[in-house]
Amino acid sequence: MAPTVAKRILVVEDEDAIRETLRYNLAREGYDVLEAATGPDALNVARSERPDLILLDVMLPGLSGLEVCRVLRQESSTPILMLTAKGTEVDKVVGLQLGADDYVTKPFSFNELLARVTALLRRSDMSARPTGAPEIEEFDGFRIDRAARTIHVEEVELRLAPKEFDLLSLLLRNSGRVLSRQAIIAAVWGNRFYGDPKTVDVHVRWLREKFEPFAQIPFRINTVFGVGYRLDRIGAIEQSS
Repeated sequence: MAPTVAKRILVVEDEDAIRETLRYNLAREGYDVLEAATGPDALNVARSERPDLILLDVMLPGLSGLEVCRVLRQESSTPILMLTAKGTEVDKVVGLQLGADDYVTKPFSFNELLARVTALLRRSDMSARPTGAPEIEEFDGFRIDRAARTIHVEEVELRLAPKEFDLLSLLLRNSGRVLSRQAIIAAVWGNRFYGDPKTVDVHVRWLREKFEPFAQIPFRINTVFGVGYRLDRIGAIEQSS
């Protein structure tokens, strides 16, 4: 079913046949489709047209899709769906680390791609709505501003990838409670996420690494083996012990 208000999707693909096929099928679904065939063109179109979602091939002339992802993620939180070649596990991991929201492996069916596009756009819409959590939480030298999507530790701004931010926000909102990997995926990636559930473990590891340089962190992200993860505030732990 076509969206009520047409969402703009930027298709970045240097192979004409694939790009034109995606443009045709996405347009049939009611999306407003923009196109780019090179890395530099992708940056220019993304900056000038501000699409709602970007389909981004890894292998591009002029500038790789991974580099395009890195640059765009510093400028916006627009959902990015990477298109990767079969067997390029490194590209998938690096893409997620640079801030991509999901990936699909070539060759792919359009129905699979459309499901991922729909899920990413839905999550993007939901993230713009109030969640019931306080916009700003501040305690023991730590500050999260959900509206501005910023994190400060010891007055130092800590840059997190979009999914890292969403994961930390979720864990903080549920501090003291164990969240299963399935619950985390549903809340952060959406119920129609088709990737590896281990992406939760990868993102938790990246979060821990981001906080390692700081001497005092007022919480710990604990692994509950066989279940998932629980964020414990240090003060709460000490008070109950």
